[in-house]
Amino acid sequence: MNTALAPTQRDLILAGPVGSLDSYIQAVNTVPVLSAEEEQNLARRFRDDDDLDAARQLVVSQLRFVVHIARGYLGYGLPLGDLIQEGNIGLMKAAKRFDPELNVRLVSFAVHWIRAEIHEYVLRNWRLVKVATTKAQRKLFFNLRKAKQHLGWLSADETDAVARDLGVTAREVNEMEQRLAGQDLSFDPAPQTDDEEAFAPAHYLQAEEPDPATLVEAGDWQDQATAQLGAALTTLDDRSREILSERWLAEKKTTLQELGDRYGVSAERIRQLENQALRKLRTAIAESA
Repeated sequence: MNTALAPTQRDLILAGPVGSLDSYIQAVNTVPVLSAEEEQNLARRFRDDDDLDAARQLVVSQLRFVVHIARGYLGYGLPLGDLIQEGNIGLMKAAKRFDPELNVRLVSFAVHWIRAEIHEYVLRNWRLVKVATTKAQRKLFFNLRKAKQHLGWLSADETDAVARDLGVTAREVNEMEQRLAGQDLSFDPAPQTDDEEAFAPAHYLQAEEPDPATLVEAGDWQDQATAQLGAALTTLDDRSREILSERWLAEKKTTLQELGDRYGVSAERIRQLENQALRKLRTAIAESA
């Protein structure tokens, strides 16, 4: 039986469902199914002779099965055409690795690769934030979502049963259940046409940094306080000004005893002079405000 396709027809089918999806599905369903012998002969030509035409015939003959598998993922709200294209990528990867000596049909070998590519596409595009990253989470995402189509929130016994069946912990089941129940929210959605205010994080999340007006106000206050302090210090005598500088403005503060030794007085006297200088400083700042 001659299963070869005209080059134009073959290339259009390999291009994927880029035009009418119905036309594409109709076209792949008209491609004859290869017999086991024909499939093995084409696989050997591709493996031994790097015959790309044989590889194309192998892939095209299996495209109808990709459509069938992709239909099983329509419940994720993603376009069927995109699911088919991702599945076709998996089919081509499988055809590249297919060994005709294993006595296994290509479609049986390719199912894993087709589903793997579709799974990756679903996980990347189902939500804005990826809901499954680890191997256990990926397993839970597809199996738990399928199970919950007929169930509400899982009970403790149901959670334990799912965890045992999938080889994960009950905590991982609960976490994935919560992720599946969540919804994507726009941080700052477009204004609504009705009177209801849109519910979004931008409306209730507090900004960690102050707004520019607050920053300018704080900078002006700091400059003013620095200027007032500088002017007030000029009203003190040299000894009082030095004591305050050593005790309050220096990076490494000088002790009362060290200052007492420097000026030949007791530490208690230095403390008295310090307190007097502080009172004068506060008075000078208050008068200049």
